[in-house]
Amino acid sequence: MVRPAGPGTGTDGSAGEFSLHGARIVVRTGALRDAAALVRECAPDGRPVVIADDNVAPLHAAPIAAALGADLLTFPAGESSKVRAQWAALSDELLERQLGRDTVVVAVGGGVCGDLAGFVAATYLRGVPVVQVPTSLVAMIDAAIGGKTGVDTRYGKNLVGAFHQPALVLIDPLALRTLPANHRRAGLAEAIKHGVIADEAYFHWIAAHGAALLSSALVDDVAAHLVLGSVAVKVPVVAGDEREGGRRRILNFGHTIGHAIEHLSNYEILHGEAVAIGMIAEARLGELAGWTLPGLADEIRDVCATVGLPVCIPSALDADAVIALTRGDKKAQAGVAEYALPLRLGEMNAGGGRYALAVDESLVHAALAATR
Repeated sequence: MVRPAGPGTGTDGSAGEFSLHGARIVVRTGALRDAAALVRECAPDGRPVVIADDNVAPLHAAPIAAALGADLLTFPAGESSKVRAQWAALSDELLERQLGRDTVVVAVGGGVCGDLAGFVAATYLRGVPVVQVPTSLVAMIDAAIGGKTGVDTRYGKNLVGAFHQPALVLIDPLALRTLPANHRRAGLAEAIKHGVIADEAYFHWIAAHGAALLSSALVDDVAAHLVLGSVAVKVPVVAGDEREGGRRRILNFGHTIGHAIEHLSNYEILHGEAVAIGMIAEARLGELAGWTLPGLADEIRDVCATVGLPVCIPSALDADAVIALTRGDKKAQAGVAEYALPLRLGEMNAGGGRYALAVDESLVHAALAATR
C-alpha cells in the first residue's frame, strides 16, 4: 500500500508515506530532525541502540543517539566491514551491554550499514526490530527498503543474510547534500535501473536532470522527486513478492554481472558504478539472446555516461572470472546464472512468471566483450 503514490504527491511534492510488509516508510524533507520522535513513536517501549560507520556517526548518528539517550556503536566505513566478523563484533557489543528483546536497532548510514545492522537485528536474540535511517542515495532508494539484510563472503556479495523487514524507514532527501559526489553519482545507477525496469518517464526525467542531481547545491524538490520516484517503483514490486520468488527479481537487473565486477575489483568499484556497467552488459546480453529490443543497451549507456558513471568493463577484469562468479550468485539455480532482462524501456521479461532467464554462456562472453 502506498500513501501517497509517488513524486508530485503531498502538499508540495517533497513528501510521501508508504507501507510495505509492516514497515512504515516516510520520505520527508528535513525528516532527520524528527528521527528521535519517530523512533519513539514506532517503538515506545523499546530500548534503542544506534549503529553507524565512523564517517556517518558524527554527521547524523550521534545527534540521533543523543536525542534518544541511546548507545552509539560504530564500525569502520567501507564495504570491507560488511563481513561476518563485523556482524559478530556488533552482536557481541549488544550482548556485553545485556540488551534484551526490547532492543531496537537504529541503522544510520548507507547500504553497508543498513545491511550489516539489519542482519544484526535479524539474528540478535532470534530477531529484534530495526529502524532504517538511510543517508546515501543507494540506501534511500534501494538497500533500506524491502527487508534484505546480510554480509559479503570471499565467494561473493550478499551471500549470507536474512529477510528482516524494518519497523520504520526514515528518509530525508536533504541528507544527500552531505554525500560525497562519487557516491551520489553511484546511487543514480539504482535510480536509472528503476526507470528501465518499470518507469520510462522516470528514466527520461533522470536523463534530463543529471546536472541538477549532481549539483552540490541540490534543490529540495529535485532531491525529493528523485527519491520518491524510485521508492514508488520499488515498493509495489516488493509488496507483491516479499521473498523474491517472482517479479521482485526485476530489481536484480544489472546486478548479476554488476556484483561480479564489484567483487573482482575488491570493492574499489562502487556498487552503483558496477551496477551501471552490469545494466549495459545485461541489456546487451538480452539483445543478443533476442529477449530485449535492440538499442536499449546504447540508451542506458548514454544516460549513464551523461551522469559520469562508468560504461565499460575494466580491461583488467577477466571475462571467465566474471562468469564464474555469476554461477555462484544467490539467484543462480543449480550453478547456472539467471538474469532479469528487459523487454523494452520500462518493461521486463516475465520469463513465465519467474522473471529470471538462463542464457547460454557463449552469449554472456559476447555481451561482456561488447561492453569493453
